[in-house]
Amino acid sequence: MALRAIIFDLDGTLVQTREASWELFERTNREFALGIDDRKAFFDLFGENFFRALAGRCPDPAKFAAVKRHFLDLLRTEYAPPLIPGLADVVRALANRCTLVVLSTNTIATIRRILTEAGISHCFAHVFAGDVEPDKSVSMRRFLADAGYGVGRRCSPAYDEKGGATRQDGEVVLVTDTVGDVKEARTCGVRAVGVAWGMHAEAELLAAGAEAVAVWPQELIAWLLPDGAAAQGTACATAVSACGSALGQPCTCPPAAAVVVPSDVTAVTDVSDVGERVFAAGRLRRARRGERAIPVVVPREATRAPPPAYDPDLLATLRRLHPSPEKRTRALEAS
Repeated sequence: MALRAIIFDLDGTLVQTREASWELFERTNREFALGIDDRKAFFDLFGENFFRALAGRCPDPAKFAAVKRHFLDLLRTEYAPPLIPGLADVVRALANRCTLVVLSTNTIATIRRILTEAGISHCFAHVFAGDVEPDKSVSMRRFLADAGYGVGRRCSPAYDEKGGATRQDGEVVLVTDTVGDVKEARTCGVRAVGVAWGMHAEAELLAAGAEAVAVWPQELIAWLLPDGAAAQGTACATAVSACGSALGQPCTCPPAAAVVVPSDVTAVTDVSDVGERVFAAGRLRRARRGERAIPVVVPREATRAPPPAYDPDLLATLRRLHPSPEKRTRALEAS
């Protein structure tokens, strides 16, 4: 039976959350004296629906509402965990083959910010957020009941008009890092696959009913797609091109000759590796938009002859001491 939809949990599954979420919740815990005073006690709340478990620690409805609001406000404004390394590629590979969904107790604003910054927001067709519906089982049943949710995206803003077929048992799988999510998925008739890099250990996820637990992100491709790694060859392109233009749209950068560089912008000619070139290109775009004066890259051949060769050991030392190309250039000239 072909897999039609993959539902991804966010925190701990798509992003590294253990420290980032605890640091914020610790502040909520102190503010309301909840008694959830260490990481283990916090992580244990994810053994079931997080907000349902949290409500059990706050029997006063008014206090629980205040606790929930305080924590969600922190998530909305300060939560910025990094994406799990390699998962962006996995998401793009999977998006080209089936509908992708995010299901999270986090806020819709937080989810959008994280996915947009990672360049994968348009790989997901639908998002079910905790500030809209805190009960994940309700959201899963809503997704299963409406065939319209079967419409997917291929890492571009448009929806795939060929989607929307009625789903059957086994055609939807939840990818998650928590025991509570696995249990809720099984209750709703959704398959569950765990990941080993989040809140709960592999043995716990398997005991809760996960059919498998991925140790590395690329395992998800091998398990969830019938032809495994071959799907990567048809993966969606990145959502944003190197110059910042939207996927499928022509480059909007003005021609080089039309760019007016402010007089107080310093030219940088010592850009010696790929990482620095990418960073310098971003500074050039900001300069084009008229933002504060910052150094930009000017092609060497258009400015002056190639710089003299320097001792490799000296260059390596300077790169460690001076991440800034300008400072490194001044240090080289002084030597």
